[in-house]
Formats: sequence, C-alpha cells, structure tokens
Amino acid sequence: MNEMLHELQESELGKLLINEPLSNHTTIKIGGPADLLIIPKDIAGIKKTVELINKYKMPWTVIGRGSNLLVSDKGIEGAVIKLGSGLDHLLISGTTVTVGGGYPIVKLSMVISKEGLDGFAFASGIPGSVGGAVYMNAGAHGSDISKILTKAHVLFEDGSLEWLSKDELEFSYRTSILQKKRPGIVLEAEFELVEGKKEEIMLTMQKNKDYRRDTQPWNYPCAGSIFRNPLPQYAGQLIEEAGLKGYSIGGAQVSEMHGNFIVNAGEATAQNVLDLIQFIKDTILEKYGVVMETEVEIIGRK
Repeated sequence: MNEMLHELQESELGKLLINEPLSNHTTIKIGGPADLLIIPKDIAGIKKTVELINKYKMPWTVIGRGSNLLVSDKGIEGAVIKLGSGLDHLLISGTTVTVGGGYPIVKLSMVISKEGLDGFAFASGIPGSVGGAVYMNAGAHGSDISKILTKAHVLFEDGSLEWLSKDELEFSYRTSILQKKRPGIVLEAEFELVEGKKEEIMLTMQKNKDYRRDTQPWNYPCAGSIFRNPLPQYAGQLIEEAGLKGYSIGGAQVSEMHGNFIVNAGEATAQNVLDLIQFIKDTILEKYGVVMETEVEIIGRK
C-alpha cells in the first residue's frame, strides 16, 4: 500500500487518512477503521483515485455522508472513497437542476424550494448526499428520486464514465441498477422540476421536516430506516405491534419514537446492531410470517 499511497500523495487528489475510524463518518457513529480513507477534491480527483486503486488492485468502497450505513466493527479493507465538498457543485437553469453527488439532500431541498421549484419538497428531511439518494432511490411522503431524476453521471468500477438515463438506472423501491448489476459512483445528477408557488412549497417542506422531527429519533445517532417496508404493510408498524419499541441489545436500541429506527443509545457496536436486526427479523417472522429485508447498507469486514 505504501507505493500506492505515495502515488496518491504525489497526485494531490484530495485528503488522505490512514486507519481512520469510520465512526467519525457515519450518522449512527459506529464503524471500525478504513485502511485508507480518501476524500477527493473534485471529479478529476475521483477518476484518478479509482485509476490508481485499480492499478494496485486494492479493494475499494464508496460512502457519502454516512446515513443509511452500518460499518463493521472490524472496519473496511482497502480504500474508502468519501464524496464530500469536492462534489458539491450546483447549477440551476430554469427548471433543470444539475448537482454534484456530494451535495447534501437537506440543503438541496431548501435551495430548490427557495427558487420556487416544486417536486423536491419530499426530500426536505432526508439525511445524506445526492449520490447516495440516487444510488438507493431514496424517498419519503409518497415520492422518491426516480420521480424527478432525468439522468446521472456515473463512474464505474473499471474507471469508465457514463451518463445513465432514468430508465437505464432501473429504479424500483429503494433500489437502482447501481447496487448490484452495475456498481458505480454517482458523480452528478440532473433533476427536472416544475415551477410552483414558493410559499406553498416552503409550507409543504416545513410540514415534512416537522413530521420527521416529531416521529423520528434524529436526536440520537442512527442510520435512518433499518428495514424496507414489506408493502402493503409497514416495517415500523409491525415492529411496534410486536412490542419491540425500546428493546435493546448492548448499546443498540429500537427507538421509542419509531419502530423502524435503531439508535446508538451509548457505545453501541455494529455487532449489537446486527444482533438486534436479527432478533427483530426472527420475531416478525414468528409472529406475522413476514420476512423483513434490511434497507440499511451493511458493509465491512466480517
């Protein structure tokens, strides 16, 4: 790794951190070290970073703002590329919005709404970055990214770049083609919105933010929704009806506010969370015959 590290440093691609605890980079504040954490300063830096990683055959993983993510206590082998301030550009041209993959979703929804553009208010309380939101087709309040996205600029594992249309991204409930079939990094996204009344949009956005504040435990470190909704049923409702609110294993606890959230109530480990997830799965299957699938992404050394 020393030779690759030297080449990365010489290229001045961005910030490099060795054995960096990923608990510093996840919203649930859990995660062992990354062998190497790279925060590229721009798109060119990301492309060059991937080229060098591939040259030295080092495994690599991409993260954004660390929401919807559970990192193993043993950390992540190889390089972790974090999309941050180097990919936070924004261009608004009429009703078309082009934005970098590292741009915060909450900030974007605010900026767009103040411009009087409608269609993005649903995302006003979603943590995380644009890239992560596209990757998992994030959604809330009856809408999701696929409803407004037109195309995404993606860097694939082999270093190639391509703009993929909405259809090519093969969106479905909380998934896209980028998760398994064609893994890649969302560098930029283009959204098509509609003109609306600023006051009405801001009111809707505030209602959505208030709802999240009142029903979801963001005052504790957490990763967002743990399970996909087994539609037409809802994960949180099933968990609550099973009497699991407040149930804990170690420092990991099912939120008292919302059954589909697990919070870090104090010094929780990733294993605590994994054990709690399994306990919930087993309980819901036994009580209701429903197979629960995780929405949170679980990564790192086994």
